[in-house]
Amino acid sequence: VQLQASGGGLVQEGGSLRLSCVASGSIIRINNMAWFRQAPGKQRELVATITSAGSTNYADSVKGRFTISRDNAKNTVYLQMNNLKPEDTAVYYCNADVFTRQLNNYWGQGTLVTVPA
Repeated sequence: VQLQASGGGLVQEGGSLRLSCVASGSIIRINNMAWFRQAPGKQRELVATITSAGSTNYADSVKGRFTISRDNAKNTVYLQMNNLKPEDTAVYYCNADVFTRQLNNYWGQGTLVTVPA
């Protein structure tokens, strides 16, 4: 199973970006999907999660600005990021619990989001 993230880039403060992450491989089912981020010199932190039924959870720092969603038919999770701030600058990683012959957790390769001060 591979997770391929895309959509990062350079955006001005107050702008928007949409990240995508596609899972591929011998997938039977994907349970929880999530986005994490890691800023320079900091630990990786959870940004948002979404269950297979569509229930979501967000870090307090992004509530009201970011929206996580998924397309189960496409094995894809999205992160719509609005009103971006310099403190959102980080490498964003997708993560998923994927059932193939067994349940395993997988990480994407990361996509860089830069919001200059």
